[in-house]
Amino acid sequence: MSGSLVLVTGPGADHPSLAVDSQAKTGLMSLPPELHVAISQHLIYPDALALKLTNRHFYSLVFTGIPLKVAWLVERRSLQLQCPNDRRCDLRSDMKFCKGTVSLMIRRRRQHLECESRPGLGCLIHGTAACPIRRKTRAYRWSNWLQKQPKVELWWVVLSLIPLLLCWCAML
Repeated sequence: MSGSLVLVTGPGADHPSLAVDSQAKTGLMSLPPELHVAISQHLIYPDALALKLTNRHFYSLVFTGIPLKVAWLVERRSLQLQCPNDRRCDLRSDMKFCKGTVSLMIRRRRQHLECESRPGLGCLIHGTAACPIRRKTRAYRWSNWLQKQPKVELWWVVLSLIPLLLCWCAML
């Protein structure tokens, strides 16, 4: 990963620290920590948790405390989405909070399964009127269902239809 070097001319040009890499790394890690904190403060709980678990740097910067968890649950309730309905929703730590139904809700959100679950809801992740990911998955719904469902259940359906077809043919 060596980029082209831009050499500085003039007094002190022979100093090696003045050679600047013209292909500076761009990305989230190249931003200053102040911007990391500012960005993390605008994230909802699942996104903040994902960023926090990315590496040690973000683990120490990103806050996923009780107010963020409660705000996420209130937002889900206002959108009439599934919320943990058991009485023991432990908010003390991320590990205890993500046990049970919360981890399932985060997984469903990541897979865009809640997008467009009601008319007018749109994409919950991108904030658009229509979910581009969900539309792609609708085309493959039957093929995915056949791949995921146990083949034994499908065979029982076929076997139960054979006597019905034979009786129907005998009546003709």
